[in-house]
Amino acid sequence: MASGGTATFLEEEELEVTRVDALTDFPELLEGRVKTLHPRIHAGVLARRGYEPDLAQLAEHGIKPFDLVCVNLYPFEQIAARRWAEREDVIEMIDIGGPALLRGAAKNHEWVIPVCRPRDYDEVLRELGGGAGVSWDTRRRLGGVAFAHTAAYDASVAGWFHSGEGLPEQVPLALDKVTDLAYGENPHQRAAYYALRGARAHLLSRVEQLHGKPLSFNNLNDLDAARSLLSELEDPACVIVKHANPCGVATAGTIEEAYEKALGADPVSAYGGVVALNRQVSAALGDALAGQFVEVLHAPGYDEHALDALAGKAWIRILDDEERRRSSGERWDVRQVRGGFLLQDPDRDPPEREAMDIVCGELDDAMWDELLFAWRVVKHVTSNAIVLVQGGRTVGIGAGQMSRVDAVRIALGKARELGHELEGSVLASDAFFPFADGPELALESGVTAFVQPGGSKRDDEVIEAVSRFGAAMVFTHRRHFRH
Repeated sequence: MASGGTATFLEEEELEVTRVDALTDFPELLEGRVKTLHPRIHAGVLARRGYEPDLAQLAEHGIKPFDLVCVNLYPFEQIAARRWAEREDVIEMIDIGGPALLRGAAKNHEWVIPVCRPRDYDEVLRELGGGAGVSWDTRRRLGGVAFAHTAAYDASVAGWFHSGEGLPEQVPLALDKVTDLAYGENPHQRAAYYALRGARAHLLSRVEQLHGKPLSFNNLNDLDAARSLLSELEDPACVIVKHANPCGVATAGTIEEAYEKALGADPVSAYGGVVALNRQVSAALGDALAGQFVEVLHAPGYDEHALDALAGKAWIRILDDEERRRSSGERWDVRQVRGGFLLQDPDRDPPEREAMDIVCGELDDAMWDELLFAWRVVKHVTSNAIVLVQGGRTVGIGAGQMSRVDAVRIALGKARELGHELEGSVLASDAFFPFADGPELALESGVTAFVQPGGSKRDDEVIEAVSRFGAAMVFTHRRHFRH
């Protein structure tokens, strides 16, 4: 039995079909909006075969029970994701009868087989052909699949209706498994990667793994951090991430130079990291990368010679990114906490020079470029965060410290340890300096310009300290905490 276009399709395939209106003795109404919402159908789906009163009522009304319900829901997500989709077209893709049929079959799974995904067809057909019928375990599993499927569908519809709102009273999140992962944050933890349903693009959309072992939880967590930062850089750029924090970031005239600069920023920390590039990997760059221990390499394409050189290294996971769409799934930043979730707007506003104020000193365009680069990077470093930049690359990063002055000490110490020249460098702080001690340490080491949000009770003391050294400071009036 089938309705509308499905029945026509099956007839064209020369299959015998009973149309819904022949069963219900009622025509399709409202241009197809009402087809299967009828007692002759839903009673046949919901009747309990082992319960005599149900069977008696079916017999009284001449209703035959259904053994299997197979429904593909309207493609709401695909239509709603179209950039110029008309509102009425999206509304018409909200399936009503399909979810009702699936939910009824899933509720009555002891007697009715609910099927909603083509990938389950083979298993159901195999068990049906075995003579013993579809097993209880399979029926129960398919029942759970059907309820999850309709719940995710409804969540997508609700998300479309909520679009444009701030933080709604209820937020149903629908997630689809993309892949199982090798392991979780630690080897004894199971893990999988799920994508937010309805997102136009996600972390692994149109990303092909060309070589290497299966991806792990930590690989993807680091890759997300690297790609998030890389998306803010337009010139040829390289981002190297370790434990979700950048350890080397650089831009340059060529991607080869950008990689060399990023690696040189902190080659010790870069060992075993995730490398993300925003230009194709050339033959020369492939040879250079093959000489480094890289866990994951992500780039928009590879020269054939580069692939050959990299594929000779068993440890590297090579990811080819063909995604050119911007994700629409980052409406909220979601963090799980005990028994719940924290939701906030994503921190994705690009830095605007016009919104910043020079509170002391003078800056030329080259110094402004350095400060804006540092400000982009510090947004992606765990708080408290300090980033030192010199010549279009990071030279010292202090991440995740409880004290801001300690973050300054770590950043300066890393730079000195690696032999980086600090004279003329710039410093970005993700939040204000509560005291002048942090800037004073940096000034004594040769830092000549700072970018920070401002807003401390002791801003005047901090500005006075920077002025005393003849350095410059910019207030952004926007904080970038990241926890």
